[in-house]
Amino acid sequence: MQHIRTIGLGALTLALALPLQAQQDSADKSWVSDDITTFVRSGPTDGYRIVGRLAAGAPVTVLDTSGDYTQVRSEGGDEVWVPSSDLQQTPSAQARVPELEARVETLTSELAGINSTWDGRLGSLNETLEIREKRIAQLEKQNNELATEADAAQARVRQLEAHLNTEEKDLLMRYFIYGGGVAGAGLLLGLIVPHLPRRRRRNANWF
Repeated sequence: MQHIRTIGLGALTLALALPLQAQQDSADKSWVSDDITTFVRSGPTDGYRIVGRLAAGAPVTVLDTSGDYTQVRSEGGDEVWVPSSDLQQTPSAQARVPELEARVETLTSELAGINSTWDGRLGSLNETLEIREKRIAQLEKQNNELATEADAAQARVRQLEAHLNTEEKDLLMRYFIYGGGVAGAGLLLGLIVPHLPRRRRRNANWF
């Protein structure tokens, strides 16, 4: 049981130590300024000889500081001194290039997906709009045809009404003529009949 507790405490200590170590490593990380390639020396003053140089933006690990110089370890493992003013705490552009490229690739992929989505929506909207425009054109055509038929029907009705009025006038004229003829014939008979000779009755005593 005691052995298990020891293992547990050791694991907990290691778990707590790892973030602290990572934080310390992150705090000790620096980069050579983006706009300068700096010469490095074997010691922390200008009196020490130049032993090489570090490229602009190169990542280094800070080991110590003395006066205006900082001791760093390069990616190649060399421990040298550089002017503190030639270092920066933020990642250099060179160090951020892979991250920026990854972000650009991600954003490009997202943008392609958005473009594809909007292209699909726009295509659907265009298709729907085209269908609606065709439907509107069909309805306008039908409306024009119905308006033409209505005009033709109204013209036919006016023509039939005019023809009916003419027939009514002709019929009334015929009635007047017929009635006048009957009345004239009756009057004429009334004048003629009284003047017709009457036949005498034979005398019953005649043999």
